[in-house]
Amino acid sequence: MHWRLALTGLVCALLPLAWLSAQEIWDQAAVSEVNTELNQPALIEKGRYLAIAGDCQACHTKPGGTAFAGGRGLEIPKLGTLYSSNITPDINTGIGGWKLEEFERALRRGIGKNGRNLYPAMPYESYAKITDEDIEALYAYFLFGIEPVHEAPPANKIPRLLSARWPLAIWNFLFRPSGPFEPSPDQGAEWNRGAYLVQGLAHCGECHTPRGIALQEKAYDEKGKGYLSGGPVLDGWEAYNITPDPVSGIGDWTSAQLQQYLKTGHVNRLAQAGGPMAEAIENSFAKMTDADIRAMVTYLRSIPPVSGKNRVARQARGTPATDVIIKRGNLLAIDRSPVLRSDGARLYLGLCASCHGVDGGGSNDGHYPSLIRNSTVGAASEHNLRQAILQGISRTVNGEEKMMPGFASELSEEDLSKLLEYLRRQFAAPPPSDASVKIDQAASPQTAIP
Repeated sequence: MHWRLALTGLVCALLPLAWLSAQEIWDQAAVSEVNTELNQPALIEKGRYLAIAGDCQACHTKPGGTAFAGGRGLEIPKLGTLYSSNITPDINTGIGGWKLEEFERALRRGIGKNGRNLYPAMPYESYAKITDEDIEALYAYFLFGIEPVHEAPPANKIPRLLSARWPLAIWNFLFRPSGPFEPSPDQGAEWNRGAYLVQGLAHCGECHTPRGIALQEKAYDEKGKGYLSGGPVLDGWEAYNITPDPVSGIGDWTSAQLQQYLKTGHVNRLAQAGGPMAEAIENSFAKMTDADIRAMVTYLRSIPPVSGKNRVARQARGTPATDVIIKRGNLLAIDRSPVLRSDGARLYLGLCASCHGVDGGGSNDGHYPSLIRNSTVGAASEHNLRQAILQGISRTVNGEEKMMPGFASELSEEDLSKLLEYLRRQFAAPPPSDASVKIDQAASPQTAIP
């Protein structure tokens, strides 16, 4: 009896060691499958730049977490919350044991190492257009260019009835583009470079293209109807029409303004980036070469324009506020009448005027943006304006932080509605037809950002 107990104890003590030994053998076997011949400094550096162009860090890094270690929660309409994967070269929780073929299959076809279909929150429909050469460079960077992080993301929060993966194979068959980008022989090198970036690595259509009944993008390039004409509301933010329509899109923006916006997130008296777009600029576009940004702008200005219902462009709306000036420190008779809607004006004075000016004109240098002829304030919907007020704005470009505080903790829903109503009435209304109100448009799109 005693020797049996002793033997049992010995086996129990050795099991963890045996497990660790077996795990090490499995890990080494996985490492032996890695394409180590691609561990080349030049290829890794190329992959680093491509990862920036693809904005991989945005989704695969949770707030306050290590870059590319995953765990960021992504709210997907009608599905639930997905948590991004760890794409560092950790053997157990990352992609450290992946072969090039497995990496390519996940990136371009949406199939993981274990053969399971990935949810299309991973933009593999766009990444399907990445060339073989760029796939190799990305693989080299993620396998050999960054440090492994041993961290597993949380489990996805998806209703059980919607968690089956097999329908995704059908979805892929119906909607996923079939092959890498093919340059157009009718276009120049800059246009083709821009098309490759916009359609593929930068995956602009993921946000800016309308979705179909199966949540698929309705078009994947300029040949499809509605491409980049505005996408759904995600996490409260709306992606606008970025086709060259002069009213509904960005047709009235100059090339210099578009390039400046993508590089900085700010064009004085026109637009300021917030939410996911600010994140894309901070992590991706601001770090890309000027040549690539110019190429993207060249392509965007060439695609078919898509018009909407608006008669006045969102960046051409609004007039300076004059009614709020007399409210300062005065109890007015009109304030007793809710019909005259003065509460929103007082909220504006208390929360916004110190930065944006009593009349809404901001500062001349654009450090405090004008709300007049502002492309966010003048948009057809209030989604992005609402999110900017609640969440604030934060982006850091070239070491300089631009921020606006959020007021979610200070505004009730009733007060927020009143403030939005005032802002929209004053700064999103079409300008007077007699053009008696002149807005200073002298600032050059090349003006330095403060």
